[in-house]
Amino acid sequence: MTIEKDLLVLLDTSLGLAGKGLDFVPETRLLGALPTFDSMAIINLITGLEAHFGIRVADDEIEGSLFATVGSLLDFVRMKLDALARL
Repeated sequence: MTIEKDLLVLLDTSLGLAGKGLDFVPETRLLGALPTFDSMAIINLITGLEAHFGIRVADDEIEGSLFATVGSLLDFVRMKLDALARL
């Protein structure tokens, strides 16, 4: 799987979208656009990102713009993976 596909699976699972999240594109709005995208879903998603990708999301990195769209979240995951690869 690719990073994008893995992220879509995590989003779909974390938000309980029953497969609908697998069709999301980078422009798909998340925060404020999906009723299931609440604080608990964000916590579950962050936990899933950390476990699946082996990244660490610091508290000060968690802000609304990160979760604005699939693309903004994907860019963040790629940035974290790039930083991890440089270690």
